[in-house]
Amino acid sequence: MRNTTVLISGASVAGPALAYWLNRYGFQVTVVEKAPALRTGGQAIDFTGETHMTVLERMGVLDDIKRRQTGKTDWVLIDESGTEQAVMSGDFLGGDIEILRGDLAEILYRRTAGECEYLFGDTVTGLRETADGVYVEFQNSPARVFDLVFGCDGIHSRVRKLAFGPESDFVTHDGYYYAIAGTSVWEGAPEGNRMRAQALTCNTPGRLAQLGGNKAAQMYLFASPELDYSRDDFDQQRAIVVDHFAGMGWEVPGMLAELPYLDGFYLDAIAKVKMKNFVKGRVALVGDSAHGHTLNGFGTGSAIVGAYVLAGELAAAEGDYTVAFARYEEIMKRLLRKTDDANPGRFMAPRTARGLRLRNWFVRSRGFKMMAKYAENAKNDIDLKNYPELVSAN
Repeated sequence: MRNTTVLISGASVAGPALAYWLNRYGFQVTVVEKAPALRTGGQAIDFTGETHMTVLERMGVLDDIKRRQTGKTDWVLIDESGTEQAVMSGDFLGGDIEILRGDLAEILYRRTAGECEYLFGDTVTGLRETADGVYVEFQNSPARVFDLVFGCDGIHSRVRKLAFGPESDFVTHDGYYYAIAGTSVWEGAPEGNRMRAQALTCNTPGRLAQLGGNKAAQMYLFASPELDYSRDDFDQQRAIVVDHFAGMGWEVPGMLAELPYLDGFYLDAIAKVKMKNFVKGRVALVGDSAHGHTLNGFGTGSAIVGAYVLAGELAAAEGDYTVAFARYEEIMKRLLRKTDDANPGRFMAPRTARGLRLRNWFVRSRGFKMMAKYAENAKNDIDLKNYPELVSAN
């Protein structure tokens, strides 16, 4: 086996999943994570269909995920008077299995922490490829050389920026922002804010405010051109949400008053990563850093599958990254070809009253069920190799 020392940037989902498989195949794995500790809580994510289940089962984590899965939550779409307009089923929204992102990260971390090196509270600041490896500089740790580097660090990937170019070259703003606040079940929350069978989701043109449910205690989504704000200034970000939802009826004024006191606040654009290639030299991108699209329902499952495929192809090629990376790109591009055109912002918060009426009508129609079936098929448009058998056969 060649090229066995590897660095993974990001310890959310794609990173620990890739670490698991690479460690299993004999690679020496280091994972660097900007956060000072493993991120807990977070919104619910889901897995759907045979492809996802197969990967999770082969990882040995499927039973753990089932034990910690959330209850599926219907979204009751209402107007400002609280009148029900339509219902989106939790079976559609939550896939076959739904789990909080932080819980999944913890499961994957525990499977790798004993044998992989984790550097929390640090980040990559420089990459320089040489004939024999990649010279990596860190914010806090001493510089080191790795055979291969993997960016598993999300839509705003630092590895992508350093190896491929600025974010503006690859990330497209979809015209919407979303914010979540408060874990779905948080200490001291009023009973009405705890996870429940139904999430109340109020729409006005270009805006959505949700109370309870599978994402967080509160969720907001709003149409907007690109905003200029600091990603580290959460008070500024909360003020953006308050400004965009000022004057909205229903229970929104009370939600906004409670917003400063909720944990786990997060604001980001609904954006799409579009890249011709996921690999460059000795660097490869996995998950959202390569093909992220906020809230489109494909991200976590695609990241898990991508980690499985990339590690398996590297093992099958005995560490020859030039061969493995090409195979990885080919397989993942086939899986992702059906996911490029979705715009979840336009569906969740249409910009006009007419658009809202049409969306609500569609949710009540048979066409919505057909769309859900199409999405399920798209998530499973791949024939998985059984890489351990392939490796042993070599």
